[in-house]
Amino acid sequence: MFRILVPLLCLMFSASPGLAHEFWIEPHEYQVETGAELVADLRVGERFEGAAQVFFPDRAPRSEIRVAGETRAYAGRMGDVPAIRLVADTPGLWVLVHETSPSSVKYKEWQKFVDFAAHKDIPDIEAWHAARGLPRQDFFETYTRHVKALIGAGAAEGEDSETGMETEFVALTNPYTDDLSGGMRVLLLYQGQPRPDAQVEIFARAPDGAVTVHLARTDATGHATLPVLPGYDYLLDAVVLRPAPEGARAVWQSLWAGLSFAVPLR
Repeated sequence: MFRILVPLLCLMFSASPGLAHEFWIEPHEYQVETGAELVADLRVGERFEGAAQVFFPDRAPRSEIRVAGETRAYAGRMGDVPAIRLVADTPGLWVLVHETSPSSVKYKEWQKFVDFAAHKDIPDIEAWHAARGLPRQDFFETYTRHVKALIGAGAAEGEDSETGMETEFVALTNPYTDDLSGGMRVLLLYQGQPRPDAQVEIFARAPDGAVTVHLARTDATGHATLPVLPGYDYLLDAVVLRPAPEGARAVWQSLWAGLSFAVPLR
């Protein structure tokens, strides 16, 4: 029971996006041999550091693996930490996909919401908020996470593809097999369409554990080419903020896209 309660408390106290906490899939190893165990955590935190989360089936309307043209539903067990554990039985590029059910946060202080919006590059939030006649305190935001991780099994050949999540990154480069001298190419989608001129936050973890953060933008077609370094792990993050559905308790809704991968030493 103690082993379950500790991660649960971490989840309760670390998941507020009002402080710009990211959510991602973090494999214990980004490259495994075919037939080996593949283990990954779901993490919430800042600057690519955070607590491993408990797997809640009722909080994960979609959790699946895509490899070699096949999509497999992942049925984790209640309370699992690590959240994902399976056997990499097929060589190729494994794409782990995970979506969360909506959660909400209450903003008691206006400045916290302004800071969050500025961090995630949501311009003119104050004017937008005022134009909707919304209060500046004690209002709710609802949020969902839409994340992927790239793992190489065996020769790691294969490619990422659109999954149909409401927002997502699609990797156009396989980091385990392709030439990365020209950068890692990605496409950012929202409702199935390219998302142009959007901020991409890049978290890079060096082999010694040091994390740096950089910003990039997608071009007019929703594409971005990001410089990467051998031996580093990466997390990409992009957020959509929009009015919540009419009639909802929340007045704002954010959708967080995330993509994690590693660049091997060659």
